[in-house]
Amino acid sequence: MKQIDSAANPRLKALCRLVVSSQERKRAGHSVLDGVHLVAAYLEHAGLPQQVVVSRSGLAASEIRALLKKMAAIEPLVLSDALFRKLSSVVTPTGILAVVETPRPQLVPRDMDACVMLEDLQDPGNLGSILRTCAASGVRHVLLSKGCAQAWSPRVLRAGMGAHFALHLYEQADLAAAARSFGGSLVATSQRAAQAVFDADLQGRAGFLFGNEGAGLSAALLKAAQVVVSIPMPGTAESLNVAAAVAVCLFERVRQLSAVGGRGQSGPVAAES
Repeated sequence: MKQIDSAANPRLKALCRLVVSSQERKRAGHSVLDGVHLVAAYLEHAGLPQQVVVSRSGLAASEIRALLKKMAAIEPLVLSDALFRKLSSVVTPTGILAVVETPRPQLVPRDMDACVMLEDLQDPGNLGSILRTCAASGVRHVLLSKGCAQAWSPRVLRAGMGAHFALHLYEQADLAAAARSFGGSLVATSQRAAQAVFDADLQGRAGFLFGNEGAGLSAALLKAAQVVVSIPMPGTAESLNVAAAVAVCLFERVRQLSAVGGRGQSGPVAAES
C-alpha cells in the first residue's frame, strides 16, 4: 500500500483540490465519495472506483477491510489520520473515500414511465433528500435544470446516501423541452390549487415538477402542468419544505399503485432514517 505522511505530497494536494473545488471536479470529471456507505453503494451499483484513500485507523475497521477486499484490484492510498481529516467532509471521518468518474449528462429519454423535474433547486441537502425519495419510491429519472445545485457535489452525495447510483440523473436539462416531449401527465403543486394531491390520479405516466425553494416553479413550467394539486396542511405551517413536498407526492403515487394491485418500480436503495 502506498503511504503518505506529508501534507506537501502532490497526490494529496490534488485530492484536496477535488474535495474543496467544484470547478476542479468539473475540470477533472471526477467526484469524491466520502464514507463507507457511499463507497459500498458505488461498488454495488457502478463497479470499481478510480482511486481509494483510507486512513491508518480506518484500516483497522472491519467494514473498511471488507470493502478493500472487494477492491483488491486497486492499490489504496493510506494517509495518517491527521492528513485524512483534511480530505473528509464529515465531522467524524469513517476512514475511507473514493474518487470516481462523474457520470456525463445523458440525453433525456422520451419513454420515461415517471420522472421528477427540478427547477433551480439550490440547497444541497434538499437535493440529496429528494434523490433518496426518488430512489425509494421507484422514480428513477430525475431532471435538473441548469440552475440546480451540482448533483455530484460532496454535500449532495452525502445527503443522497447512495441514491445517485440507483437513478438516471440528467443535469443541465432543458425542462421546458422535456415537459413538451413527455408522454404522460405533468403534475405540479400549488398552495392555491383546489384539488388535493390525494384526490388526483397519479397511477399513469407522471412527471412531477418542483421549483426553487423560495421562488417555486416558473410561470412557464407551472403553465405546462396538466394537473396542479395542493398538499393539505391542517396545521399552522404556511408551506412545506420542497423535499417534504416531493416525498408526499411520490409516496401518494406509490400508495395509489399499491391500492390497485400494482406497484412502482422498486428501487435498490432502501430509505434510511
